Amino acid sequence: MDIINPMDVIKPIHLSAKELDESQPLTSVEMGKLWVTYMGNNMSIKILSYFLEHCEDKHIRTLLENGLALSEDFTQRTKVFFNENNFPIPFGFSETDVNLGAPRLMEDELYAHYLKHAAKAGLSLYAIAIPLVMREDIREFFVYCNQCTTILLGQINNVLFHKHFISEPPIIPTPEKADFINKQNFLNGWFGDVRPLHAMEIVHLYDNIEDNATSKALLLAFYQTAEDEKIKALFKRGIEITDKAVRRLTEKLHLENLQTPSYLDHLVTTSNYPPFSDKIMLQQKFDMFSMKIRSIGNSMALNGRRDLSALYTRTLADIGLFIDDAANILIDKGWLESPPKAFDRS
Repeated sequence: MDIINPMDVIKPIHLSAKELDESQPLTSVEMGKLWVTYMGNNMSIKILSYFLEHCEDKHIRTLLENGLALSEDFTQRTKVFFNENNFPIPFGFSETDVNLGAPRLMEDELYAHYLKHAAKAGLSLYAIAIPLVMREDIREFFVYCNQCTTILLGQINNVLFHKHFISEPPIIPTPEKADFINKQNFLNGWFGDVRPLHAMEIVHLYDNIEDNATSKALLLAFYQTAEDEKIKALFKRGIEITDKAVRRLTEKLHLENLQTPSYLDHLVTTSNYPPFSDKIMLQQKFDMFSMKIRSIGNSMALNGRRDLSALYTRTLADIGLFIDDAANILIDKGWLESPPKAFDRS
Protein backbone atom coordinates (compact mmCIF):
# COMPACT_ATOMS: atom_id res chain seq x y z
CA MET A 1 0.00 0.00 0.00
CA ASP A 2 1.37 3.42 -1.00
CA ILE A 3 1.91 6.04 1.71
CA ILE A 4 -0.08 9.18 0.86
CA ASN A 5 -0.10 12.72 2.19
CA PRO A 6 -2.48 12.88 5.20
CA MET A 7 -3.91 16.15 3.91
CA ASP A 8 -5.23 14.24 0.88
CA VAL A 9 -7.55 12.49 3.34
CA ILE A 10 -8.13 15.11 6.05
CA LYS A 11 -10.01 18.31 5.24
CA PRO A 12 -8.19 21.48 6.38
CA ILE A 13 -9.64 23.71 9.12
CA HIS A 14 -8.49 27.30 8.90
CA LEU A 15 -8.31 28.02 12.62
CA SER A 16 -5.12 28.43 14.58
CA ALA A 17 -3.74 28.79 18.10
CA LYS A 18 -0.68 30.66 16.88
CA GLU A 19 -1.71 33.75 18.89
CA LEU A 20 -0.58 31.76 21.94
CA ASP A 21 2.91 31.30 20.52
CA GLU A 22 5.45 33.40 22.41
CA SER A 23 2.66 35.64 23.77
CA GLN A 24 1.41 33.56 26.69
CA PRO A 25 3.37 31.97 29.56
CA LEU A 26 4.07 28.28 29.27
CA THR A 27 1.28 26.09 30.65
CA SER A 28 1.96 23.28 33.12
CA VAL A 29 1.73 20.77 30.25
CA GLU A 30 4.27 22.64 28.15
CA MET A 31 6.63 23.18 31.08
CA GLY A 32 6.40 19.57 32.24
CA LYS A 33 6.83 17.95 28.83
CA LEU A 34 9.67 20.26 27.78
CA TRP A 35 11.40 19.68 31.12
CA VAL A 36 11.25 15.89 30.93
CA THR A 37 12.28 15.98 27.25
CA TYR A 38 15.36 17.99 28.17
CA MET A 39 16.28 15.73 31.10
CA GLY A 40 15.85 12.48 29.18
CA ASN A 41 17.79 13.58 26.12
CA ASN A 42 20.49 15.25 28.22
CA MET A 43 21.08 11.89 29.92
CA SER A 44 21.02 10.03 26.59
CA ILE A 45 23.78 12.28 25.22
CA LYS A 46 26.13 11.14 27.99
CA ILE A 47 25.25 7.43 27.72
CA LEU A 48 25.36 7.25 23.91
CA SER A 49 28.65 9.16 23.80
CA TYR A 50 30.26 6.39 25.86
CA PHE A 51 28.68 3.64 23.74
CA LEU A 52 30.20 5.20 20.61
CA GLU A 53 33.69 4.94 22.12
CA HIS A 54 33.56 1.14 21.84
CA CYS A 55 31.08 0.33 19.05
CA GLU A 56 32.61 -1.69 16.20
CA ASP A 57 29.52 -2.82 14.24
CA LYS A 58 29.04 -0.22 11.50
CA HIS A 59 25.24 -0.44 11.43
CA ILE A 60 24.84 -0.22 15.20
CA ARG A 61 27.35 2.63 15.20
CA THR A 62 25.14 4.51 12.73
CA LEU A 63 22.13 3.89 15.00
CA LEU A 64 24.05 5.35 17.96
CA GLU A 65 25.17 8.34 15.89
CA ASN A 66 21.58 8.94 14.79
CA GLY A 67 20.32 8.60 18.36
CA LEU A 68 22.97 10.99 19.65
CA ALA A 69 22.26 13.51 16.89
CA LEU A 70 18.54 13.48 17.72
CA SER A 71 19.16 13.84 21.46
CA GLU A 72 21.48 16.81 20.85
CA ASP A 73 18.96 18.37 18.46
CA PHE A 74 15.97 17.89 20.81
CA THR A 75 17.99 19.26 23.74
CA GLN A 76 19.04 22.35 21.82
CA ARG A 77 15.50 23.06 20.58
CA THR A 78 14.15 22.65 24.11
CA LYS A 79 16.75 25.14 25.39
CA VAL A 80 15.46 27.71 22.88
CA PHE A 81 11.94 27.42 24.31
CA PHE A 82 13.33 27.72 27.84
CA ASN A 83 15.37 30.82 27.01
CA GLU A 84 12.50 32.50 25.15
CA ASN A 85 10.24 32.00 28.18
CA ASN A 86 12.78 32.84 30.92
CA PHE A 87 12.62 29.27 32.16
CA PRO A 88 15.74 28.10 34.06
CA ILE A 89 17.78 25.47 32.24
CA PRO A 90 17.78 22.24 34.32
CA PHE A 91 21.13 21.06 35.68
CA GLY A 92 20.79 17.61 34.13
CA PHE A 93 24.09 15.77 33.75
CA SER A 94 27.64 16.92 33.03
CA GLU A 95 30.92 15.52 31.73
CA THR A 96 31.67 14.31 35.29
CA ASP A 97 28.87 11.74 34.93
CA VAL A 98 30.59 9.77 32.15
CA ASN A 99 34.14 8.47 31.70
CA LEU A 100 34.68 8.05 27.95
CA GLY A 101 38.00 6.34 28.62
CA ALA A 102 36.48 3.48 30.63
CA PRO A 103 36.82 -0.06 29.19
CA ARG A 104 33.99 -1.69 27.25
CA LEU A 105 31.12 -2.70 29.56
CA MET A 106 28.63 -4.01 26.98
CA GLU A 107 28.68 -5.70 23.59
CA ASP A 108 27.47 -3.81 20.53
CA GLU A 109 24.19 -5.74 20.37
CA LEU A 110 23.15 -4.48 23.80
CA TYR A 111 23.67 -0.90 22.59
CA ALA A 112 20.97 -1.46 19.96
CA HIS A 113 18.55 -3.03 22.46
CA TYR A 114 19.14 -0.15 24.89
CA LEU A 115 18.55 2.41 22.14
CA LYS A 116 15.26 0.72 21.25
CA HIS A 117 14.13 0.87 24.88
CA ALA A 118 15.11 4.55 25.18
CA ALA A 119 13.41 5.44 21.87
CA LYS A 120 10.19 3.68 22.93
CA ALA A 121 10.21 5.72 26.14
CA GLY A 122 10.76 8.93 24.18
CA LEU A 123 8.01 8.10 21.70
CA SER A 124 5.57 7.57 24.57
CA LEU A 125 6.50 10.95 26.05
CA TYR A 126 6.13 12.87 22.77
CA ALA A 127 2.87 11.14 21.75
CA ILE A 128 1.21 12.08 25.04
CA ALA A 129 2.38 15.70 24.73
CA ILE A 130 0.90 16.26 21.27
CA PRO A 131 -2.84 16.22 22.19
CA LEU A 132 -2.28 18.24 25.38
CA VAL A 133 -0.10 21.11 24.14
CA MET A 134 -2.01 24.20 22.94
CA ARG A 135 0.85 26.34 21.58
CA GLU A 136 1.37 25.42 17.95
CA ASP A 137 5.13 25.98 17.94
CA ILE A 138 5.62 23.61 20.88
CA ARG A 139 3.11 21.10 19.52
CA GLU A 140 4.95 21.11 16.18
CA PHE A 141 8.18 20.47 18.10
CA PHE A 142 6.72 17.35 19.71
CA VAL A 143 5.31 16.20 16.35
CA TYR A 144 8.85 16.59 14.98
CA CYS A 145 10.30 14.60 17.92
CA ASN A 146 7.67 11.93 17.37
CA GLN A 147 8.42 11.63 13.65
CA CYS A 148 12.20 11.51 14.13
CA THR A 149 11.95 8.90 16.89
CA THR A 150 9.56 6.78 14.81
CA ILE A 151 12.08 6.74 11.95
CA LEU A 152 14.90 5.83 14.37
CA LEU A 153 12.84 2.96 15.83
CA GLY A 154 12.23 1.63 12.34
CA GLN A 155 16.00 1.66 11.70
CA ILE A 156 16.66 -0.09 15.02
CA ASN A 157 14.16 -2.86 14.28
CA ASN A 158 15.61 -3.35 10.80
CA VAL A 159 19.15 -3.67 12.15
CA LEU A 160 18.14 -6.00 15.00
CA PHE A 161 16.12 -8.22 12.66
CA HIS A 162 18.72 -8.26 9.85
CA LYS A 163 21.44 -9.31 12.31
CA HIS A 164 19.19 -11.97 13.93
CA PHE A 165 19.33 -10.18 17.29
CA ILE A 166 15.52 -10.41 17.56
CA SER A 167 12.97 -12.82 16.13
CA GLU A 168 9.55 -12.10 14.73
CA PRO A 169 6.86 -11.64 17.39
CA PRO A 170 4.61 -14.70 17.96
CA ILE A 171 2.54 -15.91 15.00
CA ILE A 172 -1.15 -16.77 15.55
CA PRO A 173 -3.82 -17.98 13.09
CA THR A 174 -5.73 -15.45 10.98
CA PRO A 175 -9.41 -15.45 12.09
CA GLU A 176 -11.81 -17.12 9.68
CA LYS A 177 -14.51 -14.51 10.39
CA ALA A 178 -15.36 -11.57 12.66
CA ASP A 179 -16.66 -12.79 16.01
CA PHE A 180 -18.19 -11.66 19.33
CA ILE A 181 -17.50 -12.70 22.92
CA ASN A 182 -20.60 -14.42 24.27
CA LYS A 183 -19.41 -16.26 27.39
CA GLN A 184 -18.26 -14.96 30.76
CA ASN A 185 -15.43 -17.51 30.79
CA PHE A 186 -13.59 -15.15 28.42
CA LEU A 187 -12.26 -13.62 31.66
CA ASN A 188 -11.12 -16.93 33.19
CA GLY A 189 -7.44 -17.24 33.95
CA TRP A 190 -6.87 -20.03 36.47
CA PHE A 191 -9.84 -22.39 36.57
CA GLY A 192 -12.47 -23.78 34.26
CA ASP A 193 -12.37 -23.21 30.52
CA VAL A 194 -9.36 -20.89 30.04
CA ARG A 195 -9.28 -19.48 26.51
CA PRO A 196 -6.07 -18.92 24.52
CA LEU A 197 -4.37 -15.55 24.75
CA HIS A 198 -5.75 -12.96 22.33
CA ALA A 199 -3.54 -10.81 20.11
CA MET A 200 -3.37 -7.72 22.36
CA GLU A 201 -2.46 -9.82 25.40
CA ILE A 202 0.34 -11.45 23.40
CA VAL A 203 1.59 -8.05 22.17
CA HIS A 204 1.97 -6.67 25.68
CA LEU A 205 3.42 -9.85 27.19
CA TYR A 206 6.03 -9.84 24.42
CA ASP A 207 6.73 -6.11 24.81
CA ASN A 208 7.13 -6.34 28.60
CA ILE A 209 9.49 -9.31 28.27
CA GLU A 210 11.59 -7.40 25.73
CA ASP A 211 11.78 -4.34 28.00
CA ASN A 212 12.62 -6.36 31.11
CA ALA A 213 15.33 -8.37 29.31
CA THR A 214 17.02 -5.09 28.31
CA SER A 215 16.50 -3.64 31.77
CA LYS A 216 18.02 -6.68 33.48
CA ALA A 217 21.16 -6.63 31.32
CA LEU A 218 21.63 -2.92 32.05
CA LEU A 219 21.14 -3.57 35.77
CA LEU A 220 23.85 -6.25 35.65
CA ALA A 221 26.25 -3.77 34.04
CA PHE A 222 25.40 -1.07 36.58
CA TYR A 223 25.62 -3.50 39.52
CA GLN A 224 29.15 -4.47 38.44
CA THR A 225 30.33 -0.88 38.31
CA ALA A 226 28.37 0.95 41.06
CA GLU A 227 30.56 2.30 43.87
CA ASP A 228 28.01 3.17 46.56
CA GLU A 229 27.00 0.01 48.46
CA LYS A 230 23.40 1.15 48.98
CA ILE A 231 22.98 1.79 45.25
CA LYS A 232 24.70 -1.51 44.46
CA ALA A 233 22.24 -3.35 46.72
CA LEU A 234 19.30 -1.62 45.02
CA PHE A 235 20.59 -2.67 41.59
CA LYS A 236 20.88 -6.26 42.81
CA ARG A 237 17.24 -6.11 43.93
CA GLY A 238 16.33 -4.67 40.55
CA ILE A 239 17.99 -7.65 38.84
CA GLU A 240 15.84 -10.02 40.94
CA ILE A 241 12.65 -8.04 40.15
CA THR A 242 13.26 -7.99 36.40
CA ASP A 243 14.31 -11.66 36.29
CA LYS A 244 11.13 -12.65 38.14
CA ALA A 245 9.04 -10.56 35.75
CA VAL A 246 10.66 -12.12 32.67
CA ARG A 247 10.10 -15.66 34.00
CA ARG A 248 6.44 -15.02 34.89
CA LEU A 249 5.63 -13.31 31.58
CA THR A 250 7.56 -15.86 29.53
CA GLU A 251 5.66 -18.72 31.15
CA LYS A 252 2.35 -17.34 29.89
CA LEU A 253 3.57 -17.39 26.27
CA HIS A 254 5.41 -20.72 26.56
CA LEU A 255 2.27 -22.43 27.90
CA GLU A 256 0.72 -21.69 24.50
CA ASN A 257 3.87 -22.59 22.54
CA LEU A 258 4.56 -19.00 21.53
CA GLN A 259 8.11 -17.70 21.13
CA THR A 260 9.53 -15.03 23.45
CA PRO A 261 12.42 -12.55 23.46
CA SER A 262 15.70 -13.89 24.87
CA TYR A 263 17.76 -12.81 27.86
CA LEU A 264 20.58 -10.38 27.06
CA ASP A 265 22.71 -10.97 30.16
CA HIS A 266 25.56 -12.48 28.10
CA LEU A 267 26.07 -9.11 26.39
CA VAL A 268 27.53 -7.56 29.58
CA THR A 269 31.33 -7.88 29.85
CA THR A 270 33.21 -8.72 33.05
CA SER A 271 34.53 -5.17 33.47
CA ASN A 272 33.92 -3.55 36.87
CA TYR A 273 35.46 -0.20 35.92
CA PRO A 274 32.66 2.42 36.03
CA PRO A 275 32.03 4.38 32.81
CA PHE A 276 29.11 6.19 34.48
CA SER A 277 28.64 7.98 37.78
CA ASP A 278 26.36 6.40 40.39
CA LYS A 279 24.11 9.43 39.92
CA ILE A 280 23.41 8.87 36.21
CA MET A 281 23.06 5.09 36.62
CA LEU A 282 20.56 5.43 39.46
CA GLN A 283 18.60 8.14 37.63
CA GLN A 284 18.55 5.95 34.52
CA LYS A 285 17.07 3.00 36.42
CA PHE A 286 14.65 5.30 38.28
CA ASP A 287 13.36 6.50 34.89
CA MET A 288 13.39 3.02 33.35
CA PHE A 289 11.32 1.51 36.17
CA SER A 290 8.95 4.50 36.05
CA MET A 291 8.33 3.82 32.35
CA LYS A 292 7.49 0.20 33.23
CA ILE A 293 4.47 1.48 35.16
CA ARG A 294 3.09 3.09 32.00
CA SER A 295 3.82 -0.04 29.98
CA ILE A 296 2.07 -2.29 32.51
CA GLY A 297 -0.86 0.14 32.70
CA ASN A 298 -1.27 -0.17 28.93
CA SER A 299 -1.03 -3.96 29.24
CA MET A 300 -3.74 -4.11 31.92
CA ALA A 301 -6.05 -1.83 29.94
CA LEU A 302 -6.03 -4.20 26.96
CA ASN A 303 -6.07 -7.46 28.91
CA GLY A 304 -9.08 -9.74 29.45
CA ARG A 305 -7.83 -12.64 31.58
CA ARG A 306 -7.84 -12.40 35.38
CA ASP A 307 -4.56 -14.32 35.78
CA LEU A 308 -2.74 -11.71 33.68
CA SER A 309 -4.30 -8.87 35.69
CA ALA A 310 -3.02 -10.47 38.89
CA LEU A 311 0.44 -10.99 37.39
CA TYR A 312 0.68 -7.35 36.31
CA THR A 313 -0.58 -6.16 39.71
CA ARG A 314 2.16 -8.11 41.53
CA THR A 315 4.77 -6.75 39.15
CA LEU A 316 3.53 -3.19 39.71
CA ALA A 317 3.95 -3.60 43.47
CA ASP A 318 7.60 -4.69 43.05
CA ILE A 319 8.31 -1.82 40.65
CA GLY A 320 6.67 0.75 42.94
CA LEU A 321 8.85 -0.25 45.90
CA PHE A 322 12.00 -0.08 43.75
CA ILE A 323 11.08 3.41 42.49
CA ASP A 324 10.34 4.59 46.03
CA ASP A 325 13.72 3.38 47.33
CA ALA A 326 15.56 4.80 44.30
CA ALA A 327 13.89 8.18 44.83
CA ASN A 328 14.87 8.21 48.52
CA ILE A 329 18.52 7.60 47.66
CA LEU A 330 18.46 10.28 44.95
CA ILE A 331 16.91 12.75 47.40
CA ASP A 332 19.35 11.89 50.21
CA LYS A 333 22.28 12.53 47.90
CA GLY A 334 20.82 15.75 46.46
CA TRP A 335 20.62 14.26 42.96
CA LEU A 336 16.87 14.34 42.26
CA GLU A 337 16.07 17.47 40.28
CA SER A 338 12.55 18.86 40.77
CA PRO A 339 10.12 19.32 37.87
CA PRO A 340 8.21 22.65 37.73
CA LYS A 341 5.65 22.89 40.56
CA ALA A 342 2.34 24.63 41.15
CA PHE A 343 2.28 27.61 43.55
CA ASP A 344 2.11 26.59 47.22
CA ARG A 345 -0.91 28.53 48.51
CA SER A 346 -0.72 27.01 51.97
